[in-house]
Amino acid sequence: MISLKQTNGLHETRSIQSLIRLRSLVLSGLIFLSSIQTIHAEGLQAGAAKVDVTHRDAGPVNDTLYARALVIKSGETVAVIVSVDAVAIGEIGPIKNDYLPSVRKQLQSKLGIAPSNVMVNASHCHGIVVPDVADRTVQAVTQAIENLEPVRVGVGIGHEDRIQENRRLKLKSGKEADVRHAYSLPADEEVAEVGPIDPQIGILKLEREDGRTLAVVYNFACHPIQGVPGGANTADMTGYSSKVIEDNLSEGAIALFVQGCGGDINPIDYKDTDHPRHAEPLGNMLGLSTLQAVRKIECQEDNRLTVFNELLTLPRGDRAERIAQLEARQRQLVQSLGGTSLNLKTFLPLVMKYNLSDEFPSYYSHRYLHDDALDRKTLRHLDAENRRNIEAYIKNIHTMEELTRVNTNLRLLNKHQASMIASGKRTIDVEVGALRVGNFVLVTFPGELTVRIGLNIKKASPHQPTFVAGYTNGYIYYAPTAEQLMNVGGAQEDSDCILAPEWQEIFESKVAAMLKEL
Repeated sequence: MISLKQTNGLHETRSIQSLIRLRSLVLSGLIFLSSIQTIHAEGLQAGAAKVDVTHRDAGPVNDTLYARALVIKSGETVAVIVSVDAVAIGEIGPIKNDYLPSVRKQLQSKLGIAPSNVMVNASHCHGIVVPDVADRTVQAVTQAIENLEPVRVGVGIGHEDRIQENRRLKLKSGKEADVRHAYSLPADEEVAEVGPIDPQIGILKLEREDGRTLAVVYNFACHPIQGVPGGANTADMTGYSSKVIEDNLSEGAIALFVQGCGGDINPIDYKDTDHPRHAEPLGNMLGLSTLQAVRKIECQEDNRLTVFNELLTLPRGDRAERIAQLEARQRQLVQSLGGTSLNLKTFLPLVMKYNLSDEFPSYYSHRYLHDDALDRKTLRHLDAENRRNIEAYIKNIHTMEELTRVNTNLRLLNKHQASMIASGKRTIDVEVGALRVGNFVLVTFPGELTVRIGLNIKKASPHQPTFVAGYTNGYIYYAPTAEQLMNVGGAQEDSDCILAPEWQEIFESKVAAMLKEL
C-alpha cells in the first residue's frame, strides 16, 4: 500500500503551543497586548470559487454546469475539494481518463499542491462539459486560493427522504432486478420488497470572521438523472439544489455537492409516465432541506485539517460462468416464445373488454342470459377462446420483458469480461481517500457505491458523524455489496461491475483503518 498523508494535528495542542509562544513574546516586550486580537497564526483558512464548464456547442442548454472548488489551508497543510457537474471522473462520459492526472499535475506545478491532497468528485449528473474542463477546473482552484481568508468551521446533518428511492427490487423468486429505463420491470405480483435509502445530508459549513457563509459542502446519496423536459443539457437535481443554497446564503457563497453512495438510489418515481421528467422540484427540496440544516450549524475556530489517500488493490470478478448461464437463459426464453392468434391491434381491445366485465365481456348481459335459457354456449365458448389467447399473448410479453433485462445485462457483463481479459490482471488498484476538517469526516472511493456500503461505514466509524463519497478521484463503475453480487446479471449494479464479491470486506476494513488515523 502507498500512503500519502498531511495533517495539522489537534486543535487543542496547537492552541496551547500558540498561547505559550504568545506569552513568551509578551513577557519579552516584543509585542503589545493591544495587538493580540489581530494574530491568526495557525488558524484555518479557506477560499472557494466556481467556473462555468457547460458545453454550449453540444446542443440545447437548460442550466449551467460548474466546476466548484474549495481550498482549505491550515499551517502547511492544503486540501482541495472539487465538485464537477459531470457523470464521472474519467472512463465514461465527456471527462476522459487524463483529466485527473492533468488537473493534479497543473496544481502541483503552478500552486505547489500535492496530488494526494486534491479530491475531485463527480455529481454523476449526465450533463455535457466542455473539452477543456481540466483547465477550467484548475482555474477554479486558482481563484479559490486567491480568495483564501480566515474561517470558522461547523458540521451538521440534514434530512431528505422525499426525493429518492432504492431502485433494486427483491423478487419473490429470490432474484433482484432494478428500476431502469433500459428495460421493462417485472410484473407487480413478482415484487416482494425494496432496499433502503440514506436520507442523511452531511454538511461542512465554513464561515467568514464576520459571520457570512463562505462555502457549504453537502454530501447526499442519489442518482441525479431525472433530467428536464426536452432533454436539454443540465446539471440536474443537484445543480438546482446548489443554486438554491447559494442564492439563499451570503453573497458569493459556494455550495459544493459531493455525491454519496447513490449506486442503487434513483430519483423518486423515476419511471413515471404521467408527468414530465423534471429535476427542478427534486433539487429545490434537497436545497431547502440542506439550508434548513445549514442555518442550525454553529461554527467555531478549529484548525484541524487532515487529508490523505491510499492505493488499494481489489480483486476483479470473473464473469465467464455467469455469462454462460445467462446465455443459456437467453436461448431458453427465445425458444419459449409461442405463436399467438392475437397481435397488438387485437390484444388491446380484448384486454379492455375482459377487464371491464368478467362475466359478460363480449356483449350485454341479456344476450348471455338469452343463450343460457336456450342452452346455447356460443358466447361462453368465444370468451374461453379469447381468454386463452390473451393469456398466451401476455406470457409472450413477460418473456420478452425478461429477455430485455437479460440482453442488456449480458452486454455489460461481456464488456467487463473482455476488459479484464485484455488487461491481463485479476486485480485493480483504486484510490481511497480520507479528509477531516474540524469534526467533518469524509472517506472517498472511485466507484458507484451502493447505499448499504455507506450505511455500514457510517455505523462502524469511531467518528460521529462520518460521511462517505463515491465517484471520487477516478471511476470504476458500480460497487455493490457482496450479497448483491450473488445476483450477477439480474440488475445493473451487479452487471456493470468489475469487482469480485471479496472487494467489500477489503474496502470496509481499509476504511476502518483509515478512520482511526483521522
